[in-house]
Amino acid sequence: MYTEKSIVRIAKRENNKKRNYLVVNRLQGKHIPVSPNESLNMFHALAEQIKGAYTGEKILFIGFAETATAIGGAVAAEFDAYYMQTTREMIPDEEYLYFSEEHSHATEQKLVRSYLDKVAAYTDRIIFVEDEVTTGKTILNIIRILEKEYPQIQSYSVASILNGMDEDALNNYKEKGIDLFYLVKTNHAGYGKIADKYAGDGRYYDVCPDKADESICVRELRIGDYVNARCGLDSKEYAGYVDRLADEVLKQLNLKGVEKLLIVGTEEFMYPAIRLGGRIDSAEVYTHSTTRSPIEVSNEEDYPLHERYELRSLYDSERKTFIYDIGVYDCVIILTDADDKSETGVLSLVNALGTKNKNIYIIRWC
Repeated sequence: MYTEKSIVRIAKRENNKKRNYLVVNRLQGKHIPVSPNESLNMFHALAEQIKGAYTGEKILFIGFAETATAIGGAVAAEFDAYYMQTTREMIPDEEYLYFSEEHSHATEQKLVRSYLDKVAAYTDRIIFVEDEVTTGKTILNIIRILEKEYPQIQSYSVASILNGMDEDALNNYKEKGIDLFYLVKTNHAGYGKIADKYAGDGRYYDVCPDKADESICVRELRIGDYVNARCGLDSKEYAGYVDRLADEVLKQLNLKGVEKLLIVGTEEFMYPAIRLGGRIDSAEVYTHSTTRSPIEVSNEEDYPLHERYELRSLYDSERKTFIYDIGVYDCVIILTDADDKSETGVLSLVNALGTKNKNIYIIRWC
């Protein structure tokens, strides 16, 4: 059974006047390194909450970028459904529906319109999948847009690991007929004070992306048969593609003698990294990913994050991204769907990981 105490950690947002704290789920595989099977087990528990609720309905699951993309992919994979994720990236030759995300440091979210146009006529219900729901305003924003653009879709639901909605927000959803599924109910009332007590005196590194560290052994592989979940596809088909990716990675990599392994996803590309990690039983495996979230780090033992590495994004070299609390491993795999024009971002991530690790694979699925 999952509880607030067992999975929730409170961190301090950097320079965010909307909300000074960030709820960090230690099992999610985003900010904190975790066993991928612990993440997958938690995602499965959320899927179990939904099973049997909508027999006979055709569902479109939408996972929210960036933090809930792995949850969305994993939950949707357990259903015969459609799946897509929101994105902040620009995809060539696509049109979008835009909406805003509450509390976020990067508020613009969007959905690829062509996939919605394709499946709307066959969709009975949309289920939004989130890591946490606090006010529910973000989801109401996108529902209003979807109701206007696709009136044939009649029903909406929300599934999240955490639900921190207050009584008024819960009643609002109930009145609108929007079902809520979640694993843990949280109360945000004291989170701001918890965040304020931390000093933010952890270790901060701005990683130079200009020069490769020649002491790091870096090998790069490119895997084909790519599908982009931002553009939408069948949920089980997506899981099948990811499993074939994992099969090819394990076929090409020599992990003999590797006892401790890290798999790093990149920003919105989390699910394949976690699912790959769950396929490996020959080593002690951990996974987490780079993120846009600028979080303060602290030296206090009970604070969730202690080291922050500032990077350049693999998707946009002008954008800052971060990775937290890099450990020491026998081998590190960077799994990304960023194209090979992302040398600056790759170099900054490799140099960050290389401060403690000298055996690194870069695997591109793009």
